[in-house]
Amino acid sequence: MARLIVNADDFGLTGGVNRAIAELNAAGVLTSATLMANAAATDEAVAIALRTPGLGVGCHVVLVDGEPVLPATELPTLVDQSTERFYPTLGKFLSRVLSGRIAAREMEAEARAQMMRLKEHGIELTHFDTHKHTHMFREVLEPVLRAAKSCGVGAVRNPFEPAWSVAATPGAPLKRKVQVALLRRMRGGFMRRVKAAGLRTTEGALGVLATGTLDAKTVRALVEAMMRVAEPGAAYELVTHPGYNDAELATARTRLLESRDVEREALSALKEIEALRLFNFGGL
Repeated sequence: MARLIVNADDFGLTGGVNRAIAELNAAGVLTSATLMANAAATDEAVAIALRTPGLGVGCHVVLVDGEPVLPATELPTLVDQSTERFYPTLGKFLSRVLSGRIAAREMEAEARAQMMRLKEHGIELTHFDTHKHTHMFREVLEPVLRAAKSCGVGAVRNPFEPAWSVAATPGAPLKRKVQVALLRRMRGGFMRRVKAAGLRTTEGALGVLATGTLDAKTVRALVEAMMRVAEPGAAYELVTHPGYNDAELATARTRLLESRDVEREALSALKEIEALRLFNFGGL
């Protein structure tokens, strides 16, 4: 039977996100979370992680729409020097990365600094992923893999969603389906680079297409599809963004607001699926 990692992104974004992650882990439906090293509620998230040994914790590497750990002056191409923040949109970031205007050494240095900040707090990192899945692109993946290896981080999210998972996502817009299908063409190169770097990963990610619309119906459809078609022993990750849509979240830089309440409640549907095997990246 296939195995499933249930991961919550944005650990440390707000107190409400942290509370949702702790509650869902205690309920037995969330096994993993990726922690932002320099967010408003990072310190609280670290404290939760240290007292919750059953929660696998990775680093949610932020290279877009956030504040760097390193001084902006050390990241002249990665950071907008007028704001001392990363570029605010994925489109702006990718246009600069893909045209060679962001130095790989700066991405590597910042990713390493974020991972090391968490490790220095006593977090044993199980893996890493990236905010907005920027590591699906080779230009980002290679320097961030180097950073992970230098920090002793042994696993990485495979951000590519299988075709059967896309087909099982109810009501997904055609445009987003096409985008996910086109991006999947990069999966082969991703897997080769991860293997060459000596890191581990899953067969793919579920729920990427459903980001912002991941309700109980979709959770059940994705997991039941996995249990039907996946090979025995294969590992997949369900990517989620639970939280509480409160006043603090309203001030955070995120488009995911009401959907965090929906996802928090939707994950309870996992309790009703018999024989589902949950684990975290430490078990890859």
